[in-house]
Amino acid sequence: MNKKKLIIGIVVVLVVVGGFWLFTGKSSKSGIRLEITKVGRSSISNTVTATGTVEPVTEVEVGTQVSGIIDKLYADYNDVVKAGQLIAEMDKVNLKAELASSEAQLASSKTEYEYQQKNYARSKVLYEKKLISDSDYETATYNYEKAKAAYDQNKAAMVKVKRNLEYATITSPINGVVINRAVEEGQTVAAGFETPTLFTIAADLTKMQVIADVDEADIGNVEEGQRVTFTVDAYPNDVFEGKVMQIRLGDSGSSSSSSTSSSSTVVTYEVVISADNPDLKLKPRLTANVTIFTLERENVLTIPTKALRFVPEAEILTQLGYTVSNPNTEVQAGKRQVWTKNGQELKPKFVTVGSTSGNMIEITEGLNEGEELAVDLEAATAISTAEAETERSPFMPGPPGSNKKNNKAK
Repeated sequence: MNKKKLIIGIVVVLVVVGGFWLFTGKSSKSGIRLEITKVGRSSISNTVTATGTVEPVTEVEVGTQVSGIIDKLYADYNDVVKAGQLIAEMDKVNLKAELASSEAQLASSKTEYEYQQKNYARSKVLYEKKLISDSDYETATYNYEKAKAAYDQNKAAMVKVKRNLEYATITSPINGVVINRAVEEGQTVAAGFETPTLFTIAADLTKMQVIADVDEADIGNVEEGQRVTFTVDAYPNDVFEGKVMQIRLGDSGSSSSSSTSSSSTVVTYEVVISADNPDLKLKPRLTANVTIFTLERENVLTIPTKALRFVPEAEILTQLGYTVSNPNTEVQAGKRQVWTKNGQELKPKFVTVGSTSGNMIEITEGLNEGEELAVDLEAATAISTAEAETERSPFMPGPPGSNKKNNKAK
C-alpha cells in the first residue's frame, strides 16, 4: 500500500513539474510585454551630407592681353606676392617697334594737321573777301578736316600701342600666394578670343571656402547660417568647422549614367561654406566630405516617435495586469495622443509635437520630464542560454570547443 502511494506521489510531482515547465516555457517564448519609456531631455539634429572642393575665398587668374613670348618670370609656385609686384615680362621688341612707328605717324599727321589748319584759316579770310572761289574754299576745308581726323586717329592709336607695351609688364593685382603657374620662360602665348592664364593667385589662404554639391532632394532643408562640419582625406582625424554662407540658385550641372535598359540624372546645387584655416592645413582643391546640420535642438523634451502610434489593446493589457482609462477619447485638433502610465493604469494624454530627428520627436507641450509612457506591445522571444543548451538535439554538432569541455569534464 505504501509502495503504491509512493508511486502515485511521484507521478503527481512529475505531472506538476512538467505542467509548470510547459506553462512557463511557452510564456517566456511567446508571451507579450508592455514596453515603457520615460520622458526625458536630449539633443536632436538632422543633417545633410554632400561632397565638395576646398577653394580660396578670393582667387584671381592673371593673364596677358598681348601675344608674344614670355621673356622673364619673377614668381613661382607658393611665392607670396604684393599688389603691383612685377611677376612676369613679355618680349617687348615688337611692341617697342610698333610704338616707334606710331610715334612717327603721329608726328607726321600732326605736321599735316597744323599745315592744313593754317591753310584753312587763310582761305577763310580770302573767301570772306570774295578773293577765292567757292571751290577753292571747299577744298581747303576738306583738307583741313581730313588732316584733323588723321591726327586724332593717330593719337588714339598711340594710346593703344602704349597700353599694349604696359601690358607686356605683368604685375600682381592683389596681395596673395601663387598657387599655379601655367607658363615657362620662352613660351609663346597668343591672346586671341580668350586671355591666356599665366598665374593663379589666392588672396588669403587662412580664409577658405568649400563649394559643396548638394542633391536636389536635400537643398530645400539647407539655409544660410547653418553649422557645417567637414573632413578631408589628407587629415582623416581632424574635423573642420564652418557655416553656410550662400546657396547658389543655378544648378551646378547634372551627372548621368546610362545602361542598355535605364538611365538616371542627378541635379545638384552649389552651397558655399566658410572655413577658417589658421594653420594652413586646408589646401586648394582638396575634396571635402561635408555634413550640414539642418536642424539642431538642445536640451528639449523628447519621446520615441512610435509612442505616438501606440494603440492600447485592452484585452491584452488586462492579461498583463494593466487597466486602460478612457480608451475612446477623441484626439484634439492639432494634437497627438500618447498613453501615460500611472502605476498599473494607462491614461490618454494630448501633446503638441515639434521637430523630428530619426526615431525621436520633440514634445513642446503636454508632458513633463520623468513621466512614463507606453510605447509598444512586444513579444518576449528571448531564450536563455541554459534553455538553448537543454533543448539542443544530441545529433546536432555543438559549438566550437564544446567537445573539449566535455572531455575535460569526463
